[in-house]
Amino acid sequence: MTETSKINYLNIGLMLLSALVAFYLPFDLFLFAYAVLGPAHYLTEISWLHERNYFTKGKRDYVLLGILAVLLFLSGYVFRNFNYFQTANLWLILSNSFVYVAFFAALVLVLIKDSFARFVGIALVCISALLAKNYVLIFSIFLPTLIHVYVFTGLFILYGALKSRSQSGYLSFGVFLLCPLLFVVVDPVHFIVSQYAHTTYLYFQTVNQELYKLFTPVQDQKGDFTQLMFNSGLGVKIMRFIAFAYTYHYLNWFSKTTVIKWHKISKMRMAVIGCLWAISIGLYRYDYKLGFDWLFLLSFLHVFLEFPLNHTTFIGIFTELKGIITGKPVVKLAGKK
Repeated sequence: MTETSKINYLNIGLMLLSALVAFYLPFDLFLFAYAVLGPAHYLTEISWLHERNYFTKGKRDYVLLGILAVLLFLSGYVFRNFNYFQTANLWLILSNSFVYVAFFAALVLVLIKDSFARFVGIALVCISALLAKNYVLIFSIFLPTLIHVYVFTGLFILYGALKSRSQSGYLSFGVFLLCPLLFVVVDPVHFIVSQYAHTTYLYFQTVNQELYKLFTPVQDQKGDFTQLMFNSGLGVKIMRFIAFAYTYHYLNWFSKTTVIKWHKISKMRMAVIGCLWAISIGLYRYDYKLGFDWLFLLSFLHVFLEFPLNHTTFIGIFTELKGIITGKPVVKLAGKK
């Protein structure tokens, strides 16, 4: 069995394990994964991306994405506290625009090398961001969360399978798609949500609420959503999917250490990452809200800095599929997450 196949089968096991635990302990699993695995993932991935120039054509491209992440942080934690920005939810519109600009500016940074053409492209992206206010649900709610952890993870798996033409890779992608169906077709079993999870998860309930609205008629959306999230069949199914998506997203990253070699860094950098991770765990342990606030910038920074890799993966999938259809070999793109 090849090393690639071993990793694919390991990931299938991790998918099934994540789905099983998410089925019985969705809220607790998510809180654990987000607090313990999350910071380690953010820190090690940013380090890995830095060594690969963030998959863009310029040496300082990451500065723009970093600035946008800082602006997003300011809009959520500073601007929203001023009356002017609270009017008509201006802070939310700004936040949405920053995510939108980061996502499409990253595409410009991946495709274009000429400085002037880049300037024009990014300027057009900024102008078009005026339209993004109509897509708050996509860019502010789903792109940095479920699209990032589930859709992009699935695309990474698919790209890897296409590049290696691996049967185990295709099987891994299939299992990844089928796992969430477990939560749809199997009736929820009753379980008790711990008081800690009941109180702490309220910081994250926006994603659950918006997903609930998408799958529920307007007339059925009345009532206390918190109770619907914890006690309704649909609310539990949504939480199981979210817990599975986040948990496997983190585990998938660490399962491929021997392939992507994110651990091949200096001892000093590894020590710094370890210290920051330990501090983050301590803050989450002391006060989950404090840990969440502490890592808000870091979590979105890693999302923004990954956008160029996401676009590279989209292009890679298209290229590989074209090669399979035409029967012609393709030029391999740099890197794989």
